[in-house]
Amino acid sequence: MTIVNINFDELLAEYRMVWNNRMLATSDRSSEETLKEAIKRELLDENSHPRIRKSKFEKYYSAISRITQSTISNETKVSLIHVHNGIMENLIKES
Repeated sequence: MTIVNINFDELLAEYRMVWNNRMLATSDRSSEETLKEAIKRELLDENSHPRIRKSKFEKYYSAISRITQSTISNETKVSLIHVHNGIMENLIKES
């Protein structure tokens, strides 16, 4: 997935705002890697107990809904959705 002209530092900060200031460690990874890993974990529902996990499709729908209903700028919404789309495409290919 190629993303041009995206400031991943800013996008990660906006992602944290959409997901209730979720703390994401960026110690030895770039903001891009941290953001993509967080989105992948969210889509795979790895933050939930295994017995109550939802499918990646349900989580994708929830994530996109949450992004579109947030107060972040439309440009940021499109960028976050674009990143989610790329990660979802990879998850579908892997399964």
